[in-house]
Parts: sequence; C-alpha cells; structure tokens
Amino acid sequence: MLDFEINKLNCTRCGQCVADCPSRIISLSEDGYPTIALEKEGSCYKCQHCLAICPTGSVSILGLDPAASTVLAGGYPDPDKLETLIKGRRSVRRYKDENLDPALFQRLLKVAWHAPTGVNSRQVRFTVLDSKDKVAQLRDEVMTGLVRLVKENALPKGKESYGNFVRIWQNHQVDIIFRSAPHLLITSTPMNLPSPMPDCLIALSYFELFAQANGVGTLWNGLAKWAINDLLPETRHLLGIPDDHLIGYAMVFGYPDVHFTRTVQHSSALIHRAL
Repeated sequence: MLDFEINKLNCTRCGQCVADCPSRIISLSEDGYPTIALEKEGSCYKCQHCLAICPTGSVSILGLDPAASTVLAGGYPDPDKLETLIKGRRSVRRYKDENLDPALFQRLLKVAWHAPTGVNSRQVRFTVLDSKDKVAQLRDEVMTGLVRLVKENALPKGKESYGNFVRIWQNHQVDIIFRSAPHLLITSTPMNLPSPMPDCLIALSYFELFAQANGVGTLWNGLAKWAINDLLPETRHLLGIPDDHLIGYAMVFGYPDVHFTRTVQHSSALIHRAL
C-alpha cells in the first residue's frame, strides 16, 4: 500500500501532482481531488514528486508527513558561491590525525543518501570506516596481502606500482594508498540494477561537494578501490560488501591538513553543440 492521502481541507485541486507524476498513475477523482487507483500502485516509483510539488503540503504518500520536509523557498545556495565550491574543490592527500565529529560524519552520509538513482532504485550501500583505527586496520590487511603478491610475483600487468607502494610503506611509513586519512567510504550497489555504476558515482559526487562545503577534505581513491576489489578481493568480505554488489568507487576523507587559497585555471570546456 502506498498510503496515498490527501488533506482535503488544504488541497486546492491544482493538479500539479497529477501533471508531474513520472509514472502517470495519479488522476483526479470525480470530486476533483488526486487519487491513485489500487491497480496502479505497483507502478509507483516512490519518488515522492507528488509530496514535493504540492504547494499546500496536502499530499502524503508512503506514510510520510509533508510537514517534516524542508521547505525549498529561500533555502538554495547562492549560485556564485556554489560555482566557487565546484571550481575550488581539490583532491586532498594530507589529513589531520583525528576523526571527524560523529554528528558531522552522520550528516554527510544522510545528505549524500539523497543523491538520485536510476528508476529511483535507492540501493546504493555506503560501506564506511568511521575511525582512523579502522582505516589503519584495513591498511595493515591490504599491505600484508600486497606483500604476499609481491613475493609471489603475482601483481598483474599494469599494477606493478603497488610494489613500490609497499616498499615506501615498509621503509618510510608513508601511506600512498590510503593517504593516512581517518575515514573511508565505498559505494556499492546490486549489479542487476538499471544503472549500478552511475548510481555509485553520483552518490559519491554529492557526498564530496557537501563534505567540502563543511570543511572536510576528500580524495577519489582508485588505488584503494583497485586494491580492495581487484588485487585482494577477499578484502570485500572483510568489509562486508555483498558478493552481488558492484563497487562503484572508494573515497577517503577527513579534516584536511592543507589549505588551498584559490581556484585553478583549466582550459576551456570541450563542448560539442550537436545538430
């Protein structure tokens, strides 16, 4: 059951929810109020567009109270500041040796969870290491596995550089793979979904921008992803990542131990105006 309910005291019968429903299952009843026929409920995307678009907050679906949603008017960021955030975002490879505030940590994940997914599947899984001790434990496991691969001359072609990462760690205690970051986030999702890889990458993009807006540094970490997913797949089990999940990417994050002063200057965008 969708629990689709209309507050008839406030509903103006404007029809906005009907016009914007992606699956086109909402219609106006004989008395002019929105309704969903029982036989059409299975086609609902559960996107909540109807709840979001109602100007009077009269639509409830899935048992959700529209009064608990955030009102959008006046709440969007200044476009110029948002542009600066996007242009000023940098990959951070130096972190302070401290954990994030737990409340901030949870807020970053909660907000990133609002990222869009294909057909509103909403099955992106956030596998997180929420303390520097856990990241250190994972690093030790990964380094042990990499040492074994180096000794067995088993590093695949194109991944020989991991041997150098191991030697640098052993000789200098410099962590090239995880960058001594206090936290790690891995996005994964079932492989049988319509768009598993895009869903994972979009979620990480949302996470990154909100993190950097809160003074948290991030790094898209291909080295960690390849080590966990390709070189040492047993690490997936250590982290509890389901076998039927595709790993989208990995990201380390934490309070940065570096401060950037200005944006960089890229060349012009590659734009092709078709037709």
